[in-house]
Amino acid sequence: MNRRQLLSLAASLPLACRSTQLWAAPQAGTRLLLVFLRGGLDTHHLLVPVGSDFYYRARPNIAIGRPGKDEHSAIGLDSYWGLHPVLVQSLVPMYVRKQLALVPFAGTDDESRSHFETQDSIELGQPLGSSRNFQSGFMNRLAQRLSASQPIAFTDQVPLSMRGKREVSNFALRSIGKPAVDARQSALIAGMYTNTKLAAAVNDGFGVREEVMRQLADEMNDSARGALPAKGFEVEARRIGRLISAEFNLAFLDIGGWDTHVGQGAATGYLANRLEELGRALAAFADEMGPRWNDTVVVVISEFGRTFRENGNRGTDHGHGTAYLVLGGQVRGGRIAGDQHEIEESTLHQNRDLPVLNEYRAVLGGLFARLYGLNATDLGVIFPDTKPKDIGLV
Repeated sequence: MNRRQLLSLAASLPLACRSTQLWAAPQAGTRLLLVFLRGGLDTHHLLVPVGSDFYYRARPNIAIGRPGKDEHSAIGLDSYWGLHPVLVQSLVPMYVRKQLALVPFAGTDDESRSHFETQDSIELGQPLGSSRNFQSGFMNRLAQRLSASQPIAFTDQVPLSMRGKREVSNFALRSIGKPAVDARQSALIAGMYTNTKLAAAVNDGFGVREEVMRQLADEMNDSARGALPAKGFEVEARRIGRLISAEFNLAFLDIGGWDTHVGQGAATGYLANRLEELGRALAAFADEMGPRWNDTVVVVISEFGRTFRENGNRGTDHGHGTAYLVLGGQVRGGRIAGDQHEIEESTLHQNRDLPVLNEYRAVLGGLFARLYGLNATDLGVIFPDTKPKDIGLV
């Protein structure tokens, strides 16, 4: 299916999504994969608020254009939301098939905007403000409530979310990415100014740039916590698909590289490349699952979103609310799910980022109840002091 056909189908979705169809309970044998994007995904590159004039004022250099202008424009999902254009061949077909739902204004009530604190609080799934048990993650507690679960983590070490009384296998997939700074290019440019009056200034400039970029690269690497880089993820996604299809039914995977303070790009550039890689990988995973895709749910989350306004380096800084993706053959997709409102300057959280209207523990609790038929006691163990919120994801 080409781009024009996909755009035509996507344009008809708002009417198609107003179905009153009743959904049956999921079949036994459900497979669940949680994908954690470490570093803080910029929600507004993935799920673009094309109906917000404020969005285009707040991001004069990195906004994604409104649908219909050219191939660099957002893919319209309805009158207010669109997807990044690099996802036209990967996630848009899933949306058209109603196998992808997006949940904006999602996240945790943790307002620290710290990668590590927020990642930890999400993976533990314990009430904020209480003492933390770092040997009890919510995915492990879920595995304990499912008698037939076969959990696995595709990580170097068992992540916090999978730690607990239930034994969990882990299988490392990490590969080494390219350095953040291209020293060869810097040396070539500096060489052009050798024996000129500008030589010292150019060399000093590259030295400062290299130090700044090194510090930013260090932060990105730190925020990733050893997670698999997005580049090359498509091949690994197929391997994961084969393993989950054959044996495991509860899995965790993390992907780093989403901390975009500088040079984020717009329709093209660094983050566009990461999103394209992510979309291709998710599509490859679905393809590898074969018939098992109909019994599979993939939830993609990040610790927080980014600031709504771009910064002076044409990037974005640590934010609050983000957007989740929920994919699978049994997902009620083709729609934007959960509580939401228009994005204006007056509706920003602390005048800088999105509020959280769909708290992750409540949303996941509602999803787990529908997927597995869990009762209030089960859900209270998985997410203590949380009322499940069923937003009809399955």
